[in-house]
Amino acid sequence: MAEIIGVVERLWRYPVKSTCGELLDAVEVDGRGLAGDRLYAVRDGSGKLGSGKNTRRFRRMDGLLRLGSRLGSRIDAPELLDPLGSPIADPNAFLRAYLEREDVELAREDAVSHFDQLPVSVLTTATLDWVRAAVPSAVVDERRFRPNVLLRTPPGTPAFVEDSWFGRQGRVRGGVRLDFVRSSERCAMTGTAQPGLPHAPEILKAVAQEHDTRLDALATVARPGRIRVGDTLALA
Repeated sequence: MAEIIGVVERLWRYPVKSTCGELLDAVEVDGRGLAGDRLYAVRDGSGKLGSGKNTRRFRRMDGLLRLGSRLGSRIDAPELLDPLGSPIADPNAFLRAYLEREDVELAREDAVSHFDQLPVSVLTTATLDWVRAAVPSAVVDERRFRPNVLLRTPPGTPAFVEDSWFGRQGRVRGGVRLDFVRSSERCAMTGTAQPGLPHAPEILKAVAQEHDTRLDALATVARPGRIRVGDTLALA
């Protein structure tokens, strides 16, 4: 018998990678993940994607997290928002001036995935509450960790309960099936300032000490469908 582990409290999509996302009431989920999630990124002249870190695929571009992005109902028309939340008429011109780089542009995903790791991130309120208790000096909400799904878990659920899901399948009432694989490795982006959340490097330090910088559950999509706020999530 399936074990209900929580209820979908909030849904997040991040149309432009490394910018603030948009809250949704419902969203389609396909094999790639939430429709439109990280479908666009800020790309430089060498093909690297704007991020909070430097790797083989990513280039650190400070300031992206102060910007917002949204799609609404049009997947092919992302809207970039300035630090005050106003729509930007010419994203490429704005990004070049804002980042002080002439080689950047807003680019749709092609052969190289924009995801850091796996398509869908689920975070529980139990784990989020642990972070708040561990770092009382910081302003903490799920935006620090950029999940797609914030799952409301029952009272008494232990922190990092997500670890117990790996190797199992989550089934959403609306039909979506998620295969849980592993957790995300967190970086300095968790403490980076963004609208409403001041700089808080102590968050990453606490997660590193307690849980080896890992936090959430990453999943692949086993069956597409639609997910809504209020849907239950059960483990098969």
